[in-house]
Amino acid sequence: MNPSRLFRLSIVLLAPLCGAFTGVAGVNPAWREQVEQRLPAYGHRNWICIVDAAYPAQVSPGVETIVTGADQLTVVREVLAAIKKVPHVTPVALLDAELTAVPEVHAPGINDYRQKLDRLLEGFLIERTPHETIIRDLDRAGSLVHVLILKTNLLLPYTSVFLRLECGYWTAEKEAALRAALARK
Repeated sequence: MNPSRLFRLSIVLLAPLCGAFTGVAGVNPAWREQVEQRLPAYGHRNWICIVDAAYPAQVSPGVETIVTGADQLTVVREVLAAIKKVPHVTPVALLDAELTAVPEVHAPGINDYRQKLDRLLEGFLIERTPHETIIRDLDRAGSLVHVLILKTNLLLPYTSVFLRLECGYWTAEKEAALRAALARK
């Protein structure tokens, strides 16, 4: 076979596969499987982050980024549903403190997004923290534990949802009582 023709044929055959693995050619459904596979191994201090399209690729060794190509609120909904299925962890949602101040005039659609996100996170513990502080915390966490970043196609600023996993069967109150009892001994 002509080498030029062989090269063109390989491009035609391999291009769709490359898109499937990277998420570049539309939605990458593999992210769902990755979340389901990782959750049994994840515990308190692991993170799953659902981020906007401009979120940077971090370089800490424990941080992995998967480009989902999917709608951000859909990814948040599905990740929360997957976490609810495992009894050993529960999420604390960290949101950028800046999100509440982004005006609709500068980011059309932000008001609708905030309302929908509030409904999705109803019943979960939410912390609002400056964006740069969250990035630093993730960088530190990535040197100790696994951090999974699911990059979405959302084009609104300060909309990333950072889910810090906590123990699902041991609360902060129980830990404080235990520490107090140990200190009395």
